[in-house]
Amino acid sequence: MENELTLEQIQDFKGKYPKQLWYLFLVEMWERFCFYGMRGVLTIFMADKMLGLSLSDKDANLKYGAIQAFVYAFTFIGGIFADKILGFKKSLLFGALVMIAGNIIIAVSPQQFFYLGITLSIIGTGFFKPNISSMVGDLYKEGDPRRDAGFGLFYSGINIGALLGGAVCVYLGTSKDYGWSYAFLSAAIVMIIGLVTFLFTKKSLGPIGNSPLLNLSSSKRTAREIAVYVGSLISIPLIFIMIKNTDYTDYFMYTIGPLAILYFLYETMKEKEIAAKKKLIAAFVFILFSIAFWAFFEQSGGSLALFAQDNLHHSLLTFKMNPNIINNTSNSLFVIIFSPLLGLVWLAMIKRKIEPNTVIKFGIGFLFLAAAFYIFYYTRFFAGADGKTSLNIFTIAYLVITFGELCLSPIGLSIMTKLSPKRLAGMMMGMWFLASAYGQYAGGLLGAGMSSPNENASLMEKLQSYTDGYKQLAIYALIAGLIMIVISPLIRKLMQEVK
Repeated sequence: MENELTLEQIQDFKGKYPKQLWYLFLVEMWERFCFYGMRGVLTIFMADKMLGLSLSDKDANLKYGAIQAFVYAFTFIGGIFADKILGFKKSLLFGALVMIAGNIIIAVSPQQFFYLGITLSIIGTGFFKPNISSMVGDLYKEGDPRRDAGFGLFYSGINIGALLGGAVCVYLGTSKDYGWSYAFLSAAIVMIIGLVTFLFTKKSLGPIGNSPLLNLSSSKRTAREIAVYVGSLISIPLIFIMIKNTDYTDYFMYTIGPLAILYFLYETMKEKEIAAKKKLIAAFVFILFSIAFWAFFEQSGGSLALFAQDNLHHSLLTFKMNPNIINNTSNSLFVIIFSPLLGLVWLAMIKRKIEPNTVIKFGIGFLFLAAAFYIFYYTRFFAGADGKTSLNIFTIAYLVITFGELCLSPIGLSIMTKLSPKRLAGMMMGMWFLASAYGQYAGGLLGAGMSSPNENASLMEKLQSYTDGYKQLAIYALIAGLIMIVISPLIRKLMQEVK
C-alpha cells in the first residue's frame, strides 16, 4: 500500500491520455464484446422456431425490451452500491464473475437454461457497467479539457468490442456448423479475458475505485459487502420471474422509475450549493431526453433484427452478407471510422468559434435519428414482390444513425461526470443507464407494436408493418430534436460553467 499511486499522481499525467485509460479501454472492450454479442442474438434466438425459444415476433420484442431494461435498471442499483459500500473495483470484479457464470450456464443448454443465465447476466452487468465509466472520469481533474477526448477513446473501445461481439456471436449462433451454445460460450470466454486484464492492471488505478467505507473497521466493511452480494443473489428468482412474464416487468418499471426520481430529488435537496443543484437539474433534463433517444435507437436489437432476418436481401454491394451481422456491426464500424473525423470537425468549428454547445449537439443527434428512421421506412420502395428489400439502403440508414449517436452518447457519459458532485458520481451514472433501461423497455413496446398481429403474415405484410412504424419514429425523433434545440438556452444557464 505504501507504493500505491496517489490520485494527484494519476491525474497529473503528460500527453493526451493517462496510461490507466488504456487498461480500462481493454477491460471495457471485452465486456462490450460480451454485452453486444448477447444483445445481437437475443431476439433472433428467442424467435428461432427450431433451436431457440420459438416465441412470436411480438413476444420476442417484448422479452428483448424487458431483458435490456433490467440490464440497465440494475446499473442504477449497482451504481448506488458502488458509491455507498463496495467501491468501483469490487463492484466491477463481482459483476464480471456473475456475468461469466450466466453466459456459461446458457452455453450448457440455451433452450433449458436461457432465463436463469440471462438473469445472472443482468445482475452482473448492473454491477460492472456504471462503475468503469465512473473510474474513467476519476482519471481527470475537474475542468481538465482532455476529459472529452478520453471519453471519446473509451467510447471507441466500446465500439470495437461491440463490432467484434456482434459479428462473432451472430455468426456462431446462426451457423449450421456451430449454434447458439457457441455464441454464448464465446461471450463468457472474452469476459474472462476482460476480468484477467483488470486484475493485472488494477494496481495502477491507485485509490480510484476503492471502497468508500475505508474509515470503518474491516469486519464492519466486510459485513456490509457480503450483505450486498447476498442481496443481489437473493434477487435472482424475482428477476427470473419478471423476465419470463413481461406483465411483471411492467409493474417493476412503473415502480423503479418513480423511486429513482424520488431518490434523485432527495439527494438534490441535500446538496447545499445552489450551483450544484442547478447542474443536477440540467443533468436530469439530459437523462429524460436520452430515454426517447434510446427507445428509438435500440430497435437495432429488437424490431430491426427481425426485419433484417426476414426482409433483407443477402447482398451488400457485391458481397454476400448475413443481414443480421450487418445489423449488429455496421453501427459500431461506422463509429470507429467516423468518430475521429467528427472530432476533427468539432475542433475546426471551435477554431472558428461556431461549435454547437452540448445541448444543441443533443438536438442534432435526434435530427440524425429522424433521418435514419425515414431511410429505414424508405426501404419499402426498394422491395420486390417477395417482401425483401435492399441491404444497401438499410446500411445507409445505419450510417446516418451513427452520426446521431456520436452527437449524443459519448457526450452523455462525459456530461454526467461533469455535472455530478463527486459523492453522487455513481448514482448519476446509474441514472443515465436507468434512462437507457426505460428506453430499452419503451423500445420493446414499440417493436412489439410494429410486429404484424398475424403470425402467418407474408413477408410483404411484415415489411409494411415495420416500415410504417419506422416512419412514425422518424416523426417523433424530429419533434424531440426541435424541442431540445429550442430549450437549449435554458439548459445552458443551468449548466453554468460546464461546457
